[in-house]
Amino acid sequence: MLFFIYAIIGMQVFGNIALDPESAITRHNNFRSFVQGLMLLFRCATGEAWPSIMLSCIKGRPCDPLAKKPELDCGSNLAYAYFVSFIFFCSFLMLNLFVAVIMDNFDYLTRDSSILGAHHLDEFVRIWAEYDPNATGKIHYSEMYDMLKNMDPPLGFGNKCPNRLAYKKLIRMNMPVDDDGKVNFTTTLFALIRENLSIKVRSADEMDQADDELRDTIRNIWPLQAKKMLDLLIPRNEELSKGKLTVGKIYAALLILESWRSTKFGRIEPAVLPRSSFFNCLLDMAAGQWTGNSKTGNLEPESTEEANLLSHRNTQRKSFR
Repeated sequence: MLFFIYAIIGMQVFGNIALDPESAITRHNNFRSFVQGLMLLFRCATGEAWPSIMLSCIKGRPCDPLAKKPELDCGSNLAYAYFVSFIFFCSFLMLNLFVAVIMDNFDYLTRDSSILGAHHLDEFVRIWAEYDPNATGKIHYSEMYDMLKNMDPPLGFGNKCPNRLAYKKLIRMNMPVDDDGKVNFTTTLFALIRENLSIKVRSADEMDQADDELRDTIRNIWPLQAKKMLDLLIPRNEELSKGKLTVGKIYAALLILESWRSTKFGRIEPAVLPRSSFFNCLLDMAAGQWTGNSKTGNLEPESTEEANLLSHRNTQRKSFR
């Protein structure tokens, strides 16, 4: 736009100057047409002999015979302001702006992706919206695992993150799960930030104390916001206590299951499975799920299907023993 404006002004003011091979206004360097004016301005923008071009356009220059103008000269002292202002805007402002854009893009491309920044929040919101299209602020815990696998580090896990490592990170985060098996947006985001920046992250025995210290810190720094969002940022101990379902407990069970499957006991056929106290314990627990009723105290199956399953379990246990 700057070149267009100055090219049009140059055509109107300096377009009738006679061409002189001895001066800077020649048949290759003039304001006769719009295109030639752009080329001349581009040459000036590079800094090549722009003072000579300016002096060739001042008052006193002869006019082109084909211009049909009564004046004896076609130059103008406006050339001083014209060329100086163009060089100022083009060389000192536009060029610096161009360099600044290049440097900004270079900084973006070479930025350390392992450093958590504000731009990662936009990525988290965008990917969360794919799993929560209705903007309820909650997603299922199984979808949260898929979401974090599809999100690049440092906030997410990435596609190449091993399942065991992802499970361990989710166990440390340990967000509460509601009755529908869903986790909250704010709780998940703060847990990811806390895990990545290692904010008050300690061993499992000291996490309750670390949570209390972090709550006090948030109350001191943001007293107004803490009243509304403190329980979302750092869930209360009652929500993480025994009997409450959390993400950490769910993925701890999945990690145990995956570890068991990776052993030779998890890969061999049940008919040749050796006697194992741990495996028998699992069978006892599984059988108890079908025979026990915590509400009524009845140990008998409640349906024919459960009776068949119970009979199959007992037969399987006897074959192992």
